[in-house]
Amino acid sequence: MAQIGYSKKVMEHFMIPRNVGVIENPDGYGKVGNPVCGDLMEIFIRVKDDKIDDIKFRTFGCGSAIAVSSMVTEMAKGKTLDEAIKITRKDVADELEGLPPQKMHCSNLGADALHAAIKDYWVKIGKIKPEEAKAEEGEEGESCGT
Repeated sequence: MAQIGYSKKVMEHFMIPRNVGVIENPDGYGKVGNPVCGDLMEIFIRVKDDKIDDIKFRTFGCGSAIAVSSMVTEMAKGKTLDEAIKITRKDVADELEGLPPQKMHCSNLGADALHAAIKDYWVKIGKIKPEEAKAEEGEEGESCGT
């Protein structure tokens, strides 16, 4: 059954998401949400030799939000933290072969949660100061269309 406006890759990551779960006592933890639509994403990372050794997510949200969470964890796994922090919102959407315009904000949440988890780890090890780890601001007026 085809979904209008969703790529096969989005559907695949929604139906069979990768890296779902929680890492107890993670090295880094990121949580972001969009109060307009209620989507909430959490990303947990385990770091080994400055690389993302393990990554899990827990998402409360629409199918696009789940697909984005799954994809961003796949993209980040095995990368160095410096490589993973460079994963952009556009990279995630491109890797999913596009999202409908009204769902693009979901790609923002995935990248932002990943960045928040990395920054949380960097604060813990003293690489950056807590004020440097402030959450990235999303675009104004984002909403979950149907």
